[in-house]
Amino acid sequence: QPCPRCGGTSFVRDYEMGELICQGCGCVIETRFIDLGPEWRAFTQDQKDRRTRVGAPLIDSIHDRGLATVIDWHDKDAFGHKLSPVQRALSFRLRKWQRRSRVSTAVERNLAYVLSGISKITSSLGLPKGIAEMASNVYRRTLMNYSLKGKSTKGMAEASIYLVCRRCGIAKTLGEIAKVTTTTKKEIGRSYRYLLRCLDFNMEPADPLVYSTKFINQLALSGDTELLASKLIRASKELMITSGKGPAGIAAATTYIASILNNERRTQREVAETADVTEVTIRNRYRELTEKLDVHVRL
Repeated sequence: QPCPRCGGTSFVRDYEMGELICQGCGCVIETRFIDLGPEWRAFTQDQKDRRTRVGAPLIDSIHDRGLATVIDWHDKDAFGHKLSPVQRALSFRLRKWQRRSRVSTAVERNLAYVLSGISKITSSLGLPKGIAEMASNVYRRTLMNYSLKGKSTKGMAEASIYLVCRRCGIAKTLGEIAKVTTTTKKEIGRSYRYLLRCLDFNMEPADPLVYSTKFINQLALSGDTELLASKLIRASKELMITSGKGPAGIAAATTYIASILNNERRTQREVAETADVTEVTIRNRYRELTEKLDVHVRL
């Protein structure tokens, strides 16, 4: 409502005095109103963040999203006193049934098993927790909306990790994921294609530049070699040489060529082992790149 004296609509709330004051004429419109803010004060952003009264965020990497309660196993009451034998036995039974109720259905058991596997794989690959959260969300959406009958649960979990790595531009190949699991590259690739069909993702081809940077760091090559390799990749993109070729193979071949041109020679075997491709692949890509880019390499 406008100010009864001047008709203004701009007001100032004085929380210390509990007054609502018109900013135009200074008329006190209300002398008593409820303060909806917190009763505590914070002098830094860190204090403000710690004192907020909100629950923990939802966690996709846990099957119940972190909403379930847990009965403590210390067997002590609220005052820190130990429970009597009868109370300990009752607490044990309650704890057991609480644990069972968290995974009461087949879907919850499936999620609990697969999501714990996703967390272990991402940890083994040195990936951040955000990747595990996103991969868990992808698997959860697929499980809830599409049929996974006849599909390997491990393969689907690993394919979710690979899909998220591709979307986030993280250089992880199917071979690297297969090395830390018991699933084959073929099975992970099949599950990955099924995920793309289900979720209708328009996935762009992987950029060889991401793999090239990774391979050069692993081979301990210089920044000049990395710059030269990136120039070769950009030139091959412009000439459409990378079309239909595996990004890891292109990155490995350009890394091999750049190491020779920059007098930091690495053998084809060293590059192949780092890139997880065969030496034949490197030789084939090397031949195509040197011919079409007109690069003269002295072996």
